[in-house]
Amino acid sequence: MKSLLSILGLVVLATVASADETSPAKILDVKKIWDEAPHNAFTDLIRFKDQWYCVFREGGGHVSKVGSLRVLRSDDGKNWESAALVTSDTADLRDAKISVTPDGKLCLAGAGALHQPASAKHQSYIWYSDDGEKWSEAIPIGDPNFWIWRVTWHDGNAYGVGYSTVEPRAARLYKSEDGKTFQQVGDNFDVEGYANETGLIFLEDGTAMCLLRRDPPSALLGTAKAPYTDWTWKDLGIRVGGPEIIQLADGRFIAAGRKYPGGAKTTIWELDPKHGKLHELVTLPSGGDTSYPGLVEYDGKLWVSYYSSHEGKTSIYFAEVQLPEKSVLEDSAG
Repeated sequence: MKSLLSILGLVVLATVASADETSPAKILDVKKIWDEAPHNAFTDLIRFKDQWYCVFREGGGHVSKVGSLRVLRSDDGKNWESAALVTSDTADLRDAKISVTPDGKLCLAGAGALHQPASAKHQSYIWYSDDGEKWSEAIPIGDPNFWIWRVTWHDGNAYGVGYSTVEPRAARLYKSEDGKTFQQVGDNFDVEGYANETGLIFLEDGTAMCLLRRDPPSALLGTAKAPYTDWTWKDLGIRVGGPEIIQLADGRFIAAGRKYPGGAKTTIWELDPKHGKLHELVTLPSGGDTSYPGLVEYDGKLWVSYYSSHEGKTSIYFAEVQLPEKSVLEDSAG
């Protein structure tokens, strides 16, 4: 299996080499690292104790009664093994997101589409692990029918943006001081449209930055100072599905997600927060059912997990990307 996936990864890389020549960023390598379930999708990525961890959902389809959260681990980014499979008897587990707690544990977050009849449609959960293999029991977090999309740690606290999966639609910030009990912060976001998936980071000065998916019409960039009750929003002008955002060591902001025009693709952008613009850097080999990337800056490069069905079956991919040495915003100024 591993050798076959390596060969397929080389084929994928070869097919995009010429198309990548004019992009500001360069794809150095792409590997298919998992395709064992009928549907493998919705990824996230992190480094923990000098190892890679990639998490995602396995299921019978994009939506299915049975869905579990797979945890993969790798020493070198080339050879991957399954460390754990988190399952539920009462829900389709979806959209795994992984982070590291302030006290050095792995934190897995996701949501369950509850098997009906049930008291709610969805419930968000969190799990903890010391080693990526043995995980705690699922801990329900937030309000029923509010999907806390990812958990981000700042100043010893856990934060996450939750969105309503039933009417009336709404999105709101949650905070937890103990990583188990999440309470709403301030009012619901004052935005129009169906606000849902998010990328959330905190800057060195404590400013929160939120990349917010809307359907319709386009993504928003939100910023807020502590205590994160007063948000300012900018319309980015394009739709972004399954958004993620990180800040590089040199201060640049990198975003990734699904790009829609011309057919779905997984794309990487540099974000200009001052003007509320996304500048495309490169599009990864992808198509069809795709996106939901995880982003890590490591060893001077950007590493990306994502899923795609461009080769027929929804599979998990791991990409190594060389970003431009300087911001592309310098070239586009004026």
